Amino acid sequence: MSMDLAAKFGPSSRRLRLETLVKLRWVAVAGQLLTILIVALWFDFTLPLMTCLGLIAALAAANSALSVAFPSTYRLEPAAAFAVLALDLFQMGALLFITGGLNNPFAPLICIPVIISFASQPSRHSIALFITALAFITLLAFTPYPLPWFEGRTLEVHPLLQLGMWSSIVSMTAFAAFYAYRVSQEASLLADALTATELILQREKHLHQLDGLAAAAAHELGTPLATISVVAKEMERDLGQDERYREDVQLLRSQSERCRDILRRLTSLASDGEAHMRALPLSSMIEEVIAPHREFGVKVELVELSERAREPIGTRNPAILYGLGNLLENAVDYARSNVTVSVEHTASDVTVTIEDDGAGFSAGVLQRIGEPYVTSRQSDTRAGGLGLGLFIAKTLLERSGGTLRFENRSPEGSGARVVVNWPREYMELDTSL
Repeated sequence: MSMDLAAKFGPSSRRLRLETLVKLRWVAVAGQLLTILIVALWFDFTLPLMTCLGLIAALAAANSALSVAFPSTYRLEPAAAFAVLALDLFQMGALLFITGGLNNPFAPLICIPVIISFASQPSRHSIALFITALAFITLLAFTPYPLPWFEGRTLEVHPLLQLGMWSSIVSMTAFAAFYAYRVSQEASLLADALTATELILQREKHLHQLDGLAAAAAHELGTPLATISVVAKEMERDLGQDERYREDVQLLRSQSERCRDILRRLTSLASDGEAHMRALPLSSMIEEVIAPHREFGVKVELVELSERAREPIGTRNPAILYGLGNLLENAVDYARSNVTVSVEHTASDVTVTIEDDGAGFSAGVLQRIGEPYVTSRQSDTRAGGLGLGLFIAKTLLERSGGTLRFENRSPEGSGARVVVNWPREYMELDTSL
């Protein structure tokens, strides 16, 4: 399931909106122009002013062309975004090259296109841009153009200090790019997972609304079907003795009666479902969770630690049913032969514990469990499965008021245990999301 949802949501989230990039580039144009004018006119430093202005004008022209050619809501494909960011890198590199290279105090700004790429683009394009930036940073160390300085004086920088500046810019670019990539990746995964969570919950609610739709359909179809039944009876009385029509008339009446019977059962089913939703005991909810998982070759044992006479009675909550069902499904998948579901309720709390006799959680998984797409759990038979589904289950159960604890049944890691606890009032009230 997680791979399908990731394929559905993932690619679109890695497209850079053109309007965002255009606005950032206008800020760059304004900043570069202001800096060049202050250096040339205010400090009166000597520098290739016309060449610098030409490079800034080229960036402004390219930005204007993009604004005219595409609507503001256009999202760039990764290859197009790479080309635009590479152009920014070339422009910034050329401007720094003719104004002192690594000696220029603004040299670290060359990392900005790389950071933007790692924050919004696929890794292969971002790595290619980082390599390009690395080549430019190295080239800046060998520029023949001096740093703009006071007339008649040249600022000499020791080669060892230049090496240090090169190292600091490269390391800053690498660290900032990696950090931006990790933050963006986690945010993207979280957004996709939350979207999938909402879709799952909407589907669950939709399924439980079908009873009401069935009742409405039965009510609406009842009147025309009654009319058809009356007409069929009249036709049978008038044409029942005619060999040409007798079988057809009898068939028409029998089928109309069959339709009426189906509608009666639909109405009864819908009424039962509404009563079921109005008052659902805790034991019935747990049995509904367990029932689909009894036929997979693993024994699912229910242990009730409290008396049923005092169990909480609440409304049917699709979020809780789906969340517990997903936890139980994971336990069945990884168990060797047995899964135990323990239910306990007191005057203040309701606790459901799901335990299996499988290999348990690895130390790495326990630290990150519940994050989207964590897919490594120790198992003799399979790997994966603790990704988006578990994140959705955890999110839904927490939104229903529950708290979750993941652990192993023993220090050696034999068997996994998941404990879900709610304040009792959350299980006795309408906690629909």
